[in-house]
Amino acid sequence: MLKGKHILLGVTGGIASYKIANLASLLVKSGADVHVIMTENATNFINPITFETLTGHKCVVDTFDRNFEFKVEHVALAQLADVIMVAPATANVIAKLSHGLADDMLTTTILASRAPKIIAPAMNTGMYENPVTQDNIRLLQHYGMEVITPACGHLACGDNGAGKMPEPETLFQYLCKAVTHEKDMAGMKVLVTAGPTQEAIDPVRYITNHSSGKMGYSIAKACALRGADVTLVSGRTSLEAPLFVNTVPVISAKDMYEEVTSRSAEMDIIIKAAAVADYRPCNVADEKIKKKDDDAMSIPLERTDDILKYLGEHKKTGQFLCGFSMETQNMLENSKKKLQKKNLDMIVANNLKMQGAGFETDTNIVTMITEDQVFELELMSKEDVAFRLLDKILELKK
Repeated sequence: MLKGKHILLGVTGGIASYKIANLASLLVKSGADVHVIMTENATNFINPITFETLTGHKCVVDTFDRNFEFKVEHVALAQLADVIMVAPATANVIAKLSHGLADDMLTTTILASRAPKIIAPAMNTGMYENPVTQDNIRLLQHYGMEVITPACGHLACGDNGAGKMPEPETLFQYLCKAVTHEKDMAGMKVLVTAGPTQEAIDPVRYITNHSSGKMGYSIAKACALRGADVTLVSGRTSLEAPLFVNTVPVISAKDMYEEVTSRSAEMDIIIKAAAVADYRPCNVADEKIKKKDDDAMSIPLERTDDILKYLGEHKKTGQFLCGFSMETQNMLENSKKKLQKKNLDMIVANNLKMQGAGFETDTNIVTMITEDQVFELELMSKEDVAFRLLDKILELKK
C-alpha cells in the first residue's frame, strides 16, 4: 500500500512517544521508507536506537550533528518526504510550528518542506483546551496542516478528558489517506449504502439476510481515500465505522429509505450496496398471526420501500447511480433488466453460487454492467473491487 512512499515522523517529548515505534513498524511493513526526527526531550521517553532499528535509517536529533548522509540534512529530508506527521505533538511544538519558529532539527525541516503535514496533539487536558493552544491549532489549520482531534480518556497525568493521542493504527490510516491514492474524487459528494436491514416481527425476532456490509464499507473507504466527501448509510454490522466517512446507522428498510432519499439530491454519486430486506411483517394485530404448528408461524408480509426505484425516478442531471444485484441464476439477464427498470447508470452483479463471491467473504467476483458494456472482474479482495469499481465510474462519468 505504501511501497515507495517516503514518510517522515516527527517525535516530540510526550509520554505517548513510545507508541510511535509501533507506527514506524506498521509503516515499514507496508513498504514505506520511514525517517524519524526526534526532539531532545523525546529522547527522554524513547531511545533513538529503537527507531534506527525499525527503519534502517539514522534517527536525527541534533541539527548540528556532523555524522549524517546528506549535505544539508534538514533540507534533504524536507524534500524527500511525501508526507510529514508529528506525533505526539506537544503544546510547545504546536506553538512553534504555528508561528514559524525553527530552533531545532524537527521544526527547521517542517518549515523547509512543501509536503502535506499531519499533526497529532497529545497533552494534558488543560493544556489542550487552553485558548492559546486552540488558537495555535487553528493557525496550523489555516496554514494547510491537518490536525487530528485527540481522543478522550484517562491520561498519563491522571486526568480524564481530551488530549490522548490516537492509537498507531489510526495514525497509520491518516498517513494512508494522505499519500496512497490520487485525490481524483476531491469535491465529489458520494452516498454509499451498506449492510443488511432488519424488519421486526416482534420484540424478539426479525427478518434479515446474510450481508456483512464488507463490500459497501470497502467502497466508502475507497471513496474517502480518493478525496470524496462520503456518507455511508449502514444497517447493523460488526464492522468498525471507517475513518474519514460520515456514517449514519439505520435498522429497518424504512430507516434506510428515509435517510437515503433525504440526502440523495445533493449527491454526485450514489452506490447502493446494501442488501435491503425485500419484505417486512404487515402492521396487523397480533391475533391475526396464527400459529401453524409448534415451530412455525404464518406471518403476513408486505414489500419494503424500493430505494433504487426512487433514486432512478429522481436522478438529477449529472448524477451517477450504481446498484448491486445478487443472483443465483441468469445473472446477466436479470441484472440488465434491473438496470433498465430502475434507471441505473451501472449495476454490479455477482453470482452467489460462485465460491469467493457474495456475502460475508473478504473477496468478491463481480461483473459491472452498463447499458451497452459488460466488464468482468476476476476473484479479488473487496477492497480491490471497490477501487476498480470507482475507476470505471469515474471513466463513465466524464
